[in-house]
Amino acid sequence: MTNLVIIPTYNEKENIERIVPVISSLEIKYDILVVDDSSPDGTADIVRKMQASFPNLHLIVRPAKMGLGAAYLAGFEWALNRGYDFIYEMDADFSHDPKDLVKLYNACNDQGADLAIGSRYISGVNVVNWPLSRILMSYFASIYVRLITGMKIKDTTAGFKCYRKQTLKDILSYRIRSVGYCFQIEMKFIAWKLGYNIVEVPIIFTDRRSGTSKMSGGIFNEAFWGVLRMKLRSYFTNYRKTIQDSHANA
Repeated sequence: MTNLVIIPTYNEKENIERIVPVISSLEIKYDILVVDDSSPDGTADIVRKMQASFPNLHLIVRPAKMGLGAAYLAGFEWALNRGYDFIYEMDADFSHDPKDLVKLYNACNDQGADLAIGSRYISGVNVVNWPLSRILMSYFASIYVRLITGMKIKDTTAGFKCYRKQTLKDILSYRIRSVGYCFQIEMKFIAWKLGYNIVEVPIIFTDRRSGTSKMSGGIFNEAFWGVLRMKLRSYFTNYRKTIQDSHANA
């Protein structure tokens, strides 16, 4: 089974040169795709230099900062065109422990998950080095999403995930409208509406070691209204029919 870890970056030079060797040393083999939004700090240049030592490392450079969702969509297209079996989302800043990639792989490969989520909240609140205000904001954001959407997922805003290839293809049969923080929610929501087997794997989330966080109150404000719009659209969407039509045209 082939694995691709997609890491979107913007000014992550402190982290990218450290995280690539760690992922590359894991017992499971992973290719790595960095999707960089023309970082002013030269993140892409560091990746290019590292490619000589890490043949599993790949790079997409986009012309400007265009949003998290758009970065992942570019990475997904790249991955599906090359036939990877499992496609992962991961941050560059070590808030997601690279060793937990193996947990996500096992959930999909051995336990039959169609979408595996590295969950901060499936077994309590497993967050380290966040201020209480941010923990509460994130935790209650997940509760809000569950109330609006009906999903049973504990960590609805998680950004550490593994998709099976067909699961990702089917999700992307829809127009993904969210580009920011709500992107993570919308991807899970469509997988849930399609009836896929979603498994939450407990992880410990640790605040970034280096660099500057991109999180802000405005991001949560965007997600608040985005979830309402997403739920409203769902009343007018026949998810199963869209997938059937997609498969028929494949």
